[in-house]
Amino acid sequence: QVQLVESGGGLVQAGDSLRLSCAASGRTFSTYAMGWFRQAPGKEREFVATITWNGGATSYTDSVKGRFTISRDNAKNTVYLRMNTLKPEDTAVYYCAARWDLSNTLPQDVTQYRYWGQGTQVTVSS
Repeated sequence: QVQLVESGGGLVQAGDSLRLSCAASGRTFSTYAMGWFRQAPGKEREFVATITWNGGATSYTDSVKGRFTISRDNAKNTVYLRMNTLKPEDTAVYYCAARWDLSNTLPQDVTQYRYWGQGTQVTVSS
């Protein structure tokens, strides 16, 4: 079992940057694909980014490509989401998620992830 705790959210202005962190418990973090999702008020939870177990491959939703970067440090049991050039439409609660997966697939659907954090709020003012 994996427990996930996000941090790093906050209130920023458009154009600013933030780095979200997700710390995972357990000794098997390196066997999990990790994803970031977000949910804005009144909307469904949507995929943002994902990274394979070894960091060898990543995938992003189109709206964040070129602005967001997902990375991981398996020695620290942590996955990151660097968010640059933030826009008001990036405002949401951001969740990290884990899926046991030693393949090179890049799951992008909420149903493909078993473990979820509690979320961290990101608010971008215009």
